Amino acid sequence: MTNKTFTLTNNTTGASVELPVKTGTLGPDVVDIGALYKQHNVFTFDPGFVSTGSCESDITFIDGEKGVLLYRGYPIEQLAGRSNFIEVAYLLLYGELPSADELASFSSSITHHTMINEGFLRFFNGFHYNAHPMAMVSGVIGSMSAFYHDSMNINDPVHREIFAHRVIAKIPTVAAAAFKHSMGQPFIYPRNDLDYCSNVLNMFFSVPCEPYKISPLAAEALDLLFILHADHEQNCSTSTVRLAGSSGANPYAAIAAGVSALWGPAHGGANEAVLKMLNAIGSVENIPKFVARAKDKDDPFRLMGFGHRVYKNFDPRATLIREMCHKVLKEMGDSNAPLFELALALEEVALQDDYFIEKNLYPNVDFYSGIIYRALGIPESMFTVMFAIARTVGWVAHWLEMIADPAGRIGRPRQLYTGAPLRDYVSVDDRK
Repeated sequence: MTNKTFTLTNNTTGASVELPVKTGTLGPDVVDIGALYKQHNVFTFDPGFVSTGSCESDITFIDGEKGVLLYRGYPIEQLAGRSNFIEVAYLLLYGELPSADELASFSSSITHHTMINEGFLRFFNGFHYNAHPMAMVSGVIGSMSAFYHDSMNINDPVHREIFAHRVIAKIPTVAAAAFKHSMGQPFIYPRNDLDYCSNVLNMFFSVPCEPYKISPLAAEALDLLFILHADHEQNCSTSTVRLAGSSGANPYAAIAAGVSALWGPAHGGANEAVLKMLNAIGSVENIPKFVARAKDKDDPFRLMGFGHRVYKNFDPRATLIREMCHKVLKEMGDSNAPLFELALALEEVALQDDYFIEKNLYPNVDFYSGIIYRALGIPESMFTVMFAIARTVGWVAHWLEMIADPAGRIGRPRQLYTGAPLRDYVSVDDRK
């Protein structure tokens, strides 16, 4: 840790304040302002926390300028090309890639925790048939604390690990139950002979009246999507999980809070918005008109799936998912090909346009993920649920890190108050 001197100026005087600077493994230094209010009676002001480090973490690193994404130091390109989702989940939870025995043990634990209590199934009968699946998933995940209260001591490392395995294993089963309820189809139980992603597909699409053949490519595509969405540093939903968990709330409540935050269209709903945009554009001939609208500051239309809050260069996940999109559409038939061709044409136009180049509006992972989900037969209402299945691993990893941090404390952001000054109460008869 080094010291740098910063000058803070108020309305009448300038104050020279010496603030410590912390240096991480990668990325920019951070200025420690923890004692600023106590010593100088001032807060910092950072709407959206875009320049504020809320915690120390050794899980995920992003370099938005260079288009870099690392899980525990491993480039996302290497993990996506050589690993699988369960191995990546172990890496995020435990910090290192597992040995063969560790991976087998972890995979077995996840597989044998996939069933849910029969009481959960009765929960789904209480939801309206057209309730949004995210509403169901959020409610059911939160209710898990009523079923597993005997192993929710957040100060017990064994209980924390049981929770971690349990929620990662069960969220696909909960998601599938929500899907089946919305479809009016019977619930399909998980199978211990299937891998994680094949199990998801089987629970979603099999029915009791006929056999269901799982496409290896569909399972491979789902595995890739889950890897790419597993974690993304201190995003909105992950920060929500940390903030909720910092109060000492039970871990299922914290994960349910993360699900609710992910549901927002500015966060997990972006890939659904991309499909709606492509359908609105309709054909390649209409692209110039919609691109012109996107460039018009007085037009509310925006090109969804372009640009990113963090990445100021190409989203590294977009390149990987684009290649998989080609493979999936080639095998799954051409019913979605026109939509994909429209997406490629839009991408080509935007990448050659000076406006988009100047503003670094490159395609992000959401631009293609919705097309893949649609090709797999997953409806738009389930897109964010699929995101939640993958991101649960990241949420749990961050929750575990936060709970184990001896310097951890309850989150309590401050504010710049702009309301009424001190005033006295006036009785109703004297008010004008």
